[in-house]
Amino acid sequence: MAAPFRGVSSPERGGGRPRGKSFLLTRKGDKETGRSPQDQTPSKKVGIVTADRILTWTPTAVVFDCDGTLMDTERHWQEARRRVLREYGVTPGTEFSERAKGIHYTDCGRLLAETAGRPELTGKMTDELLESFRSLVAEDPVTAPGAVEMVALAHEFAPLAVASNCPRDVVETCLDTAGLLLYFDHVVVPGEGMPPKPAPDLYLSAAEACGADPAECLAVEDSLCGIRSAVRAGMRVVGVGPRPDEESAALVDLWVPSLGEPRLVAWAESRPAIPEGAPGSTSSRVVPPRGSSPGDAATPAARPGETAPGGGSPGTAP
Repeated sequence: MAAPFRGVSSPERGGGRPRGKSFLLTRKGDKETGRSPQDQTPSKKVGIVTADRILTWTPTAVVFDCDGTLMDTERHWQEARRRVLREYGVTPGTEFSERAKGIHYTDCGRLLAETAGRPELTGKMTDELLESFRSLVAEDPVTAPGAVEMVALAHEFAPLAVASNCPRDVVETCLDTAGLLLYFDHVVVPGEGMPPKPAPDLYLSAAEACGADPAECLAVEDSLCGIRSAVRAGMRVVGVGPRPDEESAALVDLWVPSLGEPRLVAWAESRPAIPEGAPGSTSSRVVPPRGSSPGDAATPAARPGETAPGGGSPGTAP
């Protein structure tokens, strides 16, 4: 297993920024600010930005979100939140669902407790949320439309990583069950010194783990929380799912209804493969055999805040 990976810490590694400095990452470059990355709001893109930023470009690495992007699990989170709140006599509305989408489960636990008027039960409600979600995923682990094909195509031309706000065991179990985990070189989740989205750290860490400059990476996201994280990291972004309001949609370079969208699939199919034997080529990574069954291979689990390199023993199950 690779040495513990703690995130970007120096300008010499993977496009990192100096410690002690805060940068607002915009499409024109780095703008130093007096705020922490967690407090920064992505700038409106400057100039005319079109789908050509994606469809005429080959990224050095591709970083996928998991929930709602690769796995059709956002509905499980919604149901888990409803179940928890019902126990306290509360019916969540649309505004609650929008606030909860994509945020870290501990933040969601706090939001649940706040909504129920029981802040003293934050820890208990967080545990109930995770327990309910794990149960729902075990019953119905479904990949998002087009996810399997897109991951297989992207694996041919770039190293792949997952950056997720979920616990590692949940991410790895979902992806392994779907037969996707073996495609990924790294899995990055929040942990000690690694704040969750919308901070940029997960995406910056994923880029460094893949040996890529964040500006040359593609992020694939379905939530505004995750999109903000990727934009703050300086990545180009493909948004997936129902199109949001124009202000939110303007943050991404291309919005598609699913990963099976014909333009996106045609783009992925036309990308040049990494030369055989070159760093990051499929010959130097785990190459899933065609027609392999779900769960045939998995990346090893790692401690919170570390990445899990491709290959090795199966990840931890919940």
